[in-house]
Amino acid sequence: MSDIPERVAELSERARRDREAFEPPTEPPDEEAALQYLTEGAGQVVALYIETRTDEMFRFNDAQFALLERALNDWLELYAACYGAELEATYTVREAAELLMDTHSIRETAALLTRIPDRDRREAWLHG
Repeated sequence: MSDIPERVAELSERARRDREAFEPPTEPPDEEAALQYLTEGAGQVVALYIETRTDEMFRFNDAQFALLERALNDWLELYAACYGAELEATYTVREAAELLMDTHSIRETAALLTRIPDRDRREAWLHG
C-alpha cells in the first residue's frame, strides 16, 4: 500500500497534463477520445479509490483526496468537452465509485454523472 501516494500523485499529474494538452474536437463528438479519458483517467481514479476502500489498509489524507477528486473532475470535464459540452465538474470519487459498482461500466458511470451524452446516444451503446 505504500505506493498509493505515488499513484495519487501520478494520476493528478496526468490529469493536469491532459487538461493542458487538450484540443477540442473540430467536429464533436470524439467518442474515442472521450472513452480514453474515462478508461485511462477517471476509471483509474475510481479503481484506486475502490481498491483502498476494499482493503481498508490505507487512508487518504485531505491533500491526497483533493488531488484524486480534482483528477476525476478534470477527466470528466475533458470527457464532456469531447462531446462539445462545457462542464464544471464537482463530483465526488465516492459517488463515482458507487455508480461504477452498480453499473460495472465507467462509460455508463460518466454518462449518469454528467448527463453526457444525451439519453438517445446512451441507448445506442446498450443496443448497438
